[in-house]
Amino acid sequence: MVNIQSEVPKNPQQVQAEQDVAVKESLGKIKNKILVMSGKGGVGKTSTSVNLSIALANKGFKVGIIDVDLHGPDVPRMLGLEGTPEVNEHKKLNPLNYSKNLKAISIESFTPNKDDAIIWRGPLKFSAIRQFIGDVDWGNLDFLVIDCPPGTGDEPLTVAQTISDAKAIIVTTPQEVALADVRKSINFCKTVDMEIFGLIENMSGFACPHCNEMVELFGSGGGEKTAMQMDINFLGSVPFDPKMVACGDSGACYQELHSNSAVTQAFESVAEKLAGLVKS
Repeated sequence: MVNIQSEVPKNPQQVQAEQDVAVKESLGKIKNKILVMSGKGGVGKTSTSVNLSIALANKGFKVGIIDVDLHGPDVPRMLGLEGTPEVNEHKKLNPLNYSKNLKAISIESFTPNKDDAIIWRGPLKFSAIRQFIGDVDWGNLDFLVIDCPPGTGDEPLTVAQTISDAKAIIVTTPQEVALADVRKSINFCKTVDMEIFGLIENMSGFACPHCNEMVELFGSGGGEKTAMQMDINFLGSVPFDPKMVACGDSGACYQELHSNSAVTQAFESVAEKLAGLVKS
């Protein structure tokens, strides 16, 4: 079991009280908290979280990203981050720096063997997520992006209960089997009274490299239609690009290597909409 606390008081009530204070202090320095979620696995939540964070950082915003997909953490790999966060003079963990404007924390950074399974029940997940908020020295942030695992279980529920002003971005692919699960995520947010910032349709079409004709691998338009039906904002469509897969696997920055691509432009568009939260 990985424990990211440097010191654990013996009294459980004291532990809870100190953690509550630490969480409140950390959240008080963060202007906007964005939860990226979906009821369906494999729709590209982590790539969305990572690329939105990079797009926001490129606009000059101070951004942090928390990887709460505790059983399948991929944020460090996609950002090309290595090493273990160190404890600073304030007895807080320093998140790993991707750039001067972007830093991240993930359970993967604390596991010696990256192939080891994290076999945790709900209470351990609850504690770890709160530690990622309160025991990490985030400083002042414009955005904290929280990458969730699929579904509506412990992780998103913990975030909803811990961060009362979090806003959700829901990710889907165009096909109905994904949209059916996404509607569950929308209803989850309504049940826990979490504001939904909007919905992104990922893997929305593929431009043939030979003829440039758009091929609808998973259909198209389903995300926008669902957003309209469920009365939430549609943030845009992100096309499928095999180069995105290659960059994610290698930890290379897609937006830097393919700055003029439709994918980069799509993430910049969503980041601009998020920037309105800071300007307003």
